Amino acid sequence: MERYRLTSREKIGQLFMVGFLGTSVTPDLTAFIKEYKPGGVILFSRNLESVEQMVDLTNNLQACSPHSPLLISIDQEGGRVSRLPKGFTIFPPCDLLGRCNSTELAYAAAATIAKELRAVGVNMNMAPVLDVNSNPDNPIIGDRAFGTTPDVVCELGLATAAGLQDNKVVACGKHFPGHGDTNADSHKELPVVEASRERLEVIELPPFRRAVKQGVASMMTAHVLYRALDHELPATLSPTIINDFLRQELQYNGVVLTDDLEMHAIIDHYGVEDTAVRAVLAGCDVLLICKDRDREVAAFGAVEQAVASGTISIERLDLSAARITRLKDRFVSPYKPVTVSEAKLVAGCRTHQALLHTIEQVRARLSNPKYS
Repeated sequence: MERYRLTSREKIGQLFMVGFLGTSVTPDLTAFIKEYKPGGVILFSRNLESVEQMVDLTNNLQACSPHSPLLISIDQEGGRVSRLPKGFTIFPPCDLLGRCNSTELAYAAAATIAKELRAVGVNMNMAPVLDVNSNPDNPIIGDRAFGTTPDVVCELGLATAAGLQDNKVVACGKHFPGHGDTNADSHKELPVVEASRERLEVIELPPFRRAVKQGVASMMTAHVLYRALDHELPATLSPTIINDFLRQELQYNGVVLTDDLEMHAIIDHYGVEDTAVRAVLAGCDVLLICKDRDREVAAFGAVEQAVASGTISIERLDLSAARITRLKDRFVSPYKPVTVSEAKLVAGCRTHQALLHTIEQVRARLSNPKYS
């Protein structure tokens, strides 16, 4: 069968992963997806109620995008970053798995998460966190990291990525080139890292270098300013960090996503239109805008205008569209609707609960003063 050829406007749509309000596909959301044809959507707790509702939601979302199946993503790290509702297997935070120091447990937990996500139509997880928890004053990473040393983060992070991808869920290493040495939360302000390039190479960068070599399918950028890498621009908007370093030096050809462009680290300094164009020019493939419809529309319009004026070349647009298509071919296409009956057999099943119990037992043992 001949592949559907995307128009230029549809290719621009593929660059967007959008969030929305509500728990169902309303006529308004349907019209938005059909007009702008985003390449993906991201789900939050606000969108999710139950196993049955998630099956309906993801099937109905996919029905809005017959020309190209959607990447349907979620942040399901475990611990405090868990979006799934009651009825699923929710694992403890990553630092517990790091303290267990078991790649087998990390892989098994990720494989379990992937199976439950696939069962309800979610095909991408914004994990693993590849940040090293190297700064005790960090307000945002903490127990989301697998540990305080790059070796632990490399081993456990890559086992997590493999557990997801071996079970047909896109893994996303985050937050490149490392959010662990910040003392500010990029949701609220722009963090600045003053560390030398030598320190970054020893502490922050090894997990990302290893992830590139292992073939982690996607990476998410950090809204952080790294003086040693780019004195002026945060990583998300920096051609030096994304194009020159990640693409050219590390030779990464997977899909690069921005973190949410509505975070204050970005939106307080740049308009969403300017940000969207800058991120594409820096080398990002997917622009993540998690909530505000007006901003999603404005960013789309800005990228469309930049392509029309030649600011973003057709070749540059085609490069990202091709990467996204390859990712979808590997993990999503052809889309097959999910069923409530199958989802209820998988989500929160006895085998998955047994694994959670094993990890909880290790947690209890590690909490016992005799073992610390």
